[in-house]
Amino acid sequence: MWRCSSPVRVPDARSVRRNVRPMWRTWREAMTGALYGDNGFYLGSGVPSRHFRTAAHVGSRWADAIAALATRVDDELGRPGDFTIVDVGAGGGELLAHLAGSAPDRWSLTGVDVAVRPSGLPARVGWQRQFPQGVRGLVVAVELLDVVPLDVVVLDTDVPRTVEVDEEGTERLGPPASTDDLDWLARWWPLRSVGDRAEIGRPRDHLWHDLTDGLEAGLAVAVDYAANPMDHVAGTLSGYRDGRHRGPVPGTKMDLTAHVLFESLRHDGDFILTQREALRRLGVSADPPDYDADRAGYLDNLTRATASAELLNPEGLGG
Repeated sequence: MWRCSSPVRVPDARSVRRNVRPMWRTWREAMTGALYGDNGFYLGSGVPSRHFRTAAHVGSRWADAIAALATRVDDELGRPGDFTIVDVGAGGGELLAHLAGSAPDRWSLTGVDVAVRPSGLPARVGWQRQFPQGVRGLVVAVELLDVVPLDVVVLDTDVPRTVEVDEEGTERLGPPASTDDLDWLARWWPLRSVGDRAEIGRPRDHLWHDLTDGLEAGLAVAVDYAANPMDHVAGTLSGYRDGRHRGPVPGTKMDLTAHVLFESLRHDGDFILTQREALRRLGVSADPPDYDADRAGYLDNLTRATASAELLNPEGLGG
């Protein structure tokens, strides 16, 4: 039997916290656990709309534009009987719900997401966790790649080093970057000055290549905020919670996101353009409507013009 000659002092929560050794992980490991691990941020149905706004949340104007694009692809493929629109990272299913009411019956609509199927989604919309193979049609990934976990590196005095992070978001420099990461940096995101920071996009490249390999015929479109190595010398990794920008902390209550380096995703024949330009090519305009004494029609057209303006805004979604 152990005996204690004086009362045992129970430390308060603050002293316990100070004495716990931090668990250091790479940002890729930390993001994977926070976003997709047990009780991860993205495992709940409809999470995106509760924390941030994408083009799919603007309303029917975005769905109309995607429908117009799908129609062009459908025509180019000769209107096959198995034409499919696949929304990867479908979130709350907003895009597919809009399309379900107007898309031809011949089209299949499939949402792909790690979250469970949203309640109230129309019956004609399929829902699955894995990307289908042999797709003939249109694949859309709206703000999917920015939440694919990746590693962060900082140029030290001798070599780029992998950044490690603890549960509080505190960072430290870890080991030198791997050979594969160094090769990717040299090609796509060269670091020039000590302290410059980069996000290694190799996991995004691999995922995008896997998705496009599953496309037998048609078009795949990725929509995201773009990284620019010349401008983003401090990196782009950010946290968002309840619609507010915050410093990134690897917990399950916060979205962790980093801009996408589109140049490294490119296949032969691919092209890159802003959402603003793409939507204009599809006929989307934010020009205010003329009033013709039809008050209801005017208000409807004004609402559509307002939504179009948000989608085209070069300082926001249009960029």
